[in-house]
Amino acid sequence: MAHCTTPEAEQLLDKEIPVLDKGFIRLVDYMGSDDRIVQAARVSYGEGTKSYREDRGLIHYLLRNAHTSPFEQVSLTFHTKMPVFVARQWVRHRTARLNEISGRYSIMKDEFFVPSLDSIAAQSSDNKQGRDEQPLPPEQAQAVRDGLIEEQRTAFGLYNERIEQGLARELCRVNLPLSLYTEWYWQIDLHNLFHFLKLRMDHHAQAEIRAYAEAMFEVVKAVCPLAAEAFEQHVLGAVHFSAQEFAALKRHLVESGNEDLDGVSAAAEKEGMPSRETERLLAKLRTGRNV
Repeated sequence: MAHCTTPEAEQLLDKEIPVLDKGFIRLVDYMGSDDRIVQAARVSYGEGTKSYREDRGLIHYLLRNAHTSPFEQVSLTFHTKMPVFVARQWVRHRTARLNEISGRYSIMKDEFFVPSLDSIAAQSSDNKQGRDEQPLPPEQAQAVRDGLIEEQRTAFGLYNERIEQGLARELCRVNLPLSLYTEWYWQIDLHNLFHFLKLRMDHHAQAEIRAYAEAMFEVVKAVCPLAAEAFEQHVLGAVHFSAQEFAALKRHLVESGNEDLDGVSAAAEKEGMPSRETERLLAKLRTGRNV
């Protein structure tokens, strides 16, 4: 079987894509492409000769119906530089393999994340883990930013002093703040990367890790454009209903006189939905099952 590559991904190899003020992601290596996904899916009855349209349809079918194992045949390896607080959120995704720079062996660099003025905001009143959408007034935000920079300088100055005094590096690092930049190599298969992106590109995710996820998705588009398209369609841009929510929706359609669902069909047409997908939507509404 030939090695699956794409010209767009080859052009991205080893190129730093800037993220935040001092961070980046870099595609170090990848294995597989859309071709590998369809080859893996068709292995039970042979590859045969398939068109681009059929490959696209198969990939959409697989993702739409959560047949995820063919996506595990594609893997990507990133070299990433991010603040420690972002890394600690990132590492919660335990389905990857990683190797991080160690402050026990290395002298840490004087590199800290400093938020931009328009990203400095008060605690959200309706989101316990996030910030308000409205930034602080410029003068107040500048004061916060200046304070963060001064505290970072103080912490790194003390770290440097202890390094020069010959104290063990593993002890010198203990008071360095979460804004310090760290680096790692991170390898993950496409199925689990899609799970990471679903969570970290969501508007509830912290803005800083969302920036990394969005940059990584641009790389995925280069490696597997059809799979990325299917992910946007069926996962990233999709909304799922609970059984009770769906029952309420169906009851509304029935009670509003749309038992034949003509209104839904007309709306789908206005959205530019292909007829086959419209039929699938109507079947879902009629049966309450994925089709």
